[in-house]
Amino acid sequence: MRVVFMGTPEFSVPVLEALVDAGHDIAAVYCQPPRPAGRGKKERPTPVHARAVELGLEVRHPVSLKGAEAQAEFAALNADVAVVVAYGLLLPQAVLDAPRLGCLNIHASLLPRWRGAAPIHRAIMAGDAETGVCIMQMEAGLDTGPVLLRKAVTIGTEETTQDLHDRLSALGAAAIVEALDRLPELVPEAQPEAGVTYAHKIDKAEARLDWTRPADQIDRQIRGLSPFPGAWTTLHGRRLKLLRCRVAEGSGLPGEVLAGLTIACGEGAIEVTEAQIEGRGRQDAETFLRGTAVAPGTVLGE
Repeated sequence: MRVVFMGTPEFSVPVLEALVDAGHDIAAVYCQPPRPAGRGKKERPTPVHARAVELGLEVRHPVSLKGAEAQAEFAALNADVAVVVAYGLLLPQAVLDAPRLGCLNIHASLLPRWRGAAPIHRAIMAGDAETGVCIMQMEAGLDTGPVLLRKAVTIGTEETTQDLHDRLSALGAAAIVEALDRLPELVPEAQPEAGVTYAHKIDKAEARLDWTRPADQIDRQIRGLSPFPGAWTTLHGRRLKLLRCRVAEGSGLPGEVLAGLTIACGEGAIEVTEAQIEGRGRQDAETFLRGTAVAPGTVLGE
């Protein structure tokens, strides 16, 4: 098929590669514009932009698709379908209608659960047992369109957002290739009204740990916010990000270090397996403890 690809972050890159590998004709790649990054604040192309250039594909990065000129340029591509995955711009109706077969979105949840911006984070933080990807026919609402194909996976008990992100990216890439191959036979399934939840954008204010909460909730907060923005507490007056953990046995004062990096919570305890203290890189627990003294009885967050 003649495909317009629309995506921006690292999550979208395997999808673009899978479409190319499957032999589809990529008419153009749309992504967010380069933005200042790093210490020098030089403009840096997005991951999709960089990979598309390597693949020799035409890249477009309009600031908006609301104008008549941008919409006419999109329509002039005469695409069979647009594949959209974490693009970052709302698509006006004129854009949704332009491809012969419409616009298909890869969404990283089992719709209608976790519509919106942060479905992977929210699934882990809520303690969901499973999640997945949906191939959805796009319409004007926020992730409200009918679902053509869905693929479910179990969420691991120690899985972080980064881990699940990588798995769902690969799953979405395989699913869109399958969906395009089977498009004539796929029957759009309207999303039910029951079970709708919204995955609101992660606020950095959610990242500070409250050790009075139960261990299972703190465990999910740490894993769901890893690697970004990173759930944090303080140790010896310095900010300490906790990036991997598991629920553990033990009890004590909330935030009390019981042994190693096993920390008491309001109920139960967690064992931190990867951490990053202010001014250093991320380290596994054993390496961290060799370089940072953490005596049993130390209370984090004070």
